Amino acid sequence: MTRERVAVKAIYFSLFSNAALAVIKGITGILGNSYALIADAIESTTDVFSSFLVLLGLKYATRPADKNHPYGHGKAEPLLTFVVVGFLIISAAVIAYESIKNIRTPHEQPESYTLIVLGAIILWKEISYRVVMRRSTETESSSLRADAWHHRSDAITSVAAFIGIAVALLLGDGYESADDWAALFASGFIIYNSYLIFRPALGEVMDEHLYEDRIKRVREIARQVNGIIATEKCYIRKTGMKFHIDLHAIVDAEITVKEGHKLAHDLKDALQEEMPDTEHILIHVEPFDEYLTYNDTQHRRGKDRTVSDRRD
Repeated sequence: MTRERVAVKAIYFSLFSNAALAVIKGITGILGNSYALIADAIESTTDVFSSFLVLLGLKYATRPADKNHPYGHGKAEPLLTFVVVGFLIISAAVIAYESIKNIRTPHEQPESYTLIVLGAIILWKEISYRVVMRRSTETESSSLRADAWHHRSDAITSVAAFIGIAVALLLGDGYESADDWAALFASGFIIYNSYLIFRPALGEVMDEHLYEDRIKRVREIARQVNGIIATEKCYIRKTGMKFHIDLHAIVDAEITVKEGHKLAHDLKDALQEEMPDTEHILIHVEPFDEYLTYNDTQHRRGKDRTVSDRRD
């Protein structure tokens, strides 16, 4: 199964799961006098919309390259992650607002059966988080990772609601707002997690240097290609669920242009075979004598460094 299909199936799982839980939480919260559960239902409702957006975004991001988008449409995915983060922040703001309002308004004690419902929800949302996060790791999908954290944040708000309701029921009169305080705490945690999702997506859009392990793997593969003496600059950027590589390869200065061209293709083929999630590879061939001249100059300046860890 392709990465794209794995990601889409995970989003469908999130979509239907969030829709069902939003209804269950809303009904239980209203009937059980739990404002924390109602706030939880609001967050699940926003999760439905964000999962739907992720689904649309993934379908667009996996479109093949065309005349106007020669590198494909993958950059749509981290941009979509920003939208998902926006939904998380809106959810946190709504939960915080409702919590503060309910703290200031006297209301009845929540019903004890709401704890049973919350316990089941917490278990299911944690399972959902692990399922979707595993799929995001398999596919290298930033938007899927954000959707997984929607499940985790939902589990966290449910845990907070569980604690708050339990405190309210155990301590009795005067502690009815305990579940509202719990929901308020959960909203702050959701904001914090929103940043953790936003930061790597921003790095992806900005082509930030984030893939040192992949660069090391590229150099290892290059050393196994006959005719490639060494590698120099190596830059990797992510576009959707695919990676692009720009690599300088050092070859014998005495070979012909045709031979150098063949070596570049041999290296490209080796990289694509060993790293199938790589889409575009640009190989720049450099003669070995110029490489020696550069290193000699650097040595005289006291900057002698190996080719594999030089940064320009």
